[in-house]
Amino acid sequence: MKKELKIYLFRHGRTDYNVLGKFTGWKDSHLTAEGIKDSKKIAEKLKDKKFEVAIQTRLSRSKDTLKYVLKFHPECKKILEDNRMIERSYGVLEGVSHEEFIRKLGNQEYTLLFHGDAIENINDKRLINKIKRFLGEKEYAIIHRGYKTKVPKGESFYDIEKRVKKFIVWLKKYMKKNNVSVAISAHGNSIRLFRKIMEKSSEEEMEKWFIPYDKVFEYKI
Repeated sequence: MKKELKIYLFRHGRTDYNVLGKFTGWKDSHLTAEGIKDSKKIAEKLKDKKFEVAIQTRLSRSKDTLKYVLKFHPECKKILEDNRMIERSYGVLEGVSHEEFIRKLGNQEYTLLFHGDAIENINDKRLINKIKRFLGEKEYAIIHRGYKTKVPKGESFYDIEKRVKKFIVWLKKYMKKNNVSVAISAHGNSIRLFRKIMEKSSEEEMEKWFIPYDKVFEYKI
């Protein structure tokens, strides 16, 4: 019997690198005490939902967040790993603190063309204002979240969208074939592009989104 199929998509809880203000990307940063609280909030929001399959990435923050969610879901019999929903790779910036990044921008040690859109990972308003002061408002707006700009050895938003789009095509087929709903423990930037595709949003809209640590995005298939 066919049923209404749903996707429950959420971000992992806060990690050590989030708290320390570092570019994380594909580095394996672990949940903090606050990150565990974030995970428990997600678990509570999903407590009364039903899904038979869960998807995580290879990073521990994705797996550990999902563990809290699954405590309430004995009906979920299968866990898959799919790295098409992994965080954006920040290449040479991974592990670099936001403070160090800003200092090097100010000293022109980093090329804005290749490093500027990494600013999207900085949520500290004090640091953002510092960047705006020495770049200027107009220059900041131009480089912030350049859609096809990639940090050296890293990814652009365009790169993420390509892999997320392939994942969504596969996911819809998988869900329909197996008649299952799915929960996905993912990352801020992969969720950003997942939303853009599923909600048919523009690049401009996508660039303004902040993906909370305790919100569930729900989609019907």
